[in-house]
Amino acid sequence: MSQTPDSNQPVVDEPFVDELFVYEIRIAGHLPARWSAWFEGLAVAPEPDGTTRLSGPVVDQAALYGLLKRVRDTGLTLIAVNQIPSKQEQA
Repeated sequence: MSQTPDSNQPVVDEPFVDELFVYEIRIAGHLPARWSAWFEGLAVAPEPDGTTRLSGPVVDQAALYGLLKRVRDTGLTLIAVNQIPSKQEQA
């Protein structure tokens, strides 16, 4: 949120509606690939360090919170959540 120079009214910076954000969610333990459907189609990749990486596009913050709620509701241990920079941001 930012302030306009001509007023004290805050201006809400609206994200692009068509823009998807890619997230990586790490959880403790290994999950089989069939869990992908439960996590809205995110890729499920077991890592050598004993964690599982869930990754893929997430449409908005509400969808991200929904995914995190599923992690909580299944009793999985959340290790990290990271937004992966888009190719435009990396350029």
